[in-house]
Amino acid sequence: MIPVKPQPEPDDFDEKVRQPGLVFLSKVPNPKTEDWKKHDYWVKSLPDLYTSYNKICAYSAQWIPRPEGSPSVDHFLPKSPKPELAYEWHNFRLACLSLNQRKGTQLDVIDPFELPVNSFILDFPSLIIKPNPELLYPLKGRVISTINRLQLNDYDKCIDGRLEWLKTYYEDNSSFDSLKRKAPFIAYELERQGLVEVDKIAYIMGVR
Repeated sequence: MIPVKPQPEPDDFDEKVRQPGLVFLSKVPNPKTEDWKKHDYWVKSLPDLYTSYNKICAYSAQWIPRPEGSPSVDHFLPKSPKPELAYEWHNFRLACLSLNQRKGTQLDVIDPFELPVNSFILDFPSLIIKPNPELLYPLKGRVISTINRLQLNDYDKCIDGRLEWLKTYYEDNSSFDSLKRKAPFIAYELERQGLVEVDKIAYIMGVR
């Protein structure tokens, strides 16, 4: 994860999402699961969310291809305990569906909007995400809980996914700017650790 800068609310968000949502909540102040399913007005904001955040998942910091990657609206503060935030743009995070589902309704994931820089680091060549060893508690604890909750070091999906971005960059001779756009966390860590040069990428790839 890397810090995410909040983007402004779209001009038609109030009309499309907030107002119909508030009408619903005025009638059903404590919705159940089935009630939410019938009033998921936040879905109407997904195209704007996808564009505003450059198609990058707030939690993996990688491009979400559409429709294969299943972009979704994550309510950072879950709907059930905070129904008043269910239709608020500032509570939405763009997330790939798998990480959104892993996050669920838990509150132990750190907010990418409030994330200090360099909180998460990427180890090369293992591609394992770790907390910055210089972090102090309680921030370090939040970073660890985020890694665990989202399973950011799951080999079958997350680590293999990071490896695929490196392969694309190295084998297809893609530009570093392209890597920055599609996998900004990986690109940031390569730069920070001085590993951008082709021979160093070759080393990372060669030991896999």
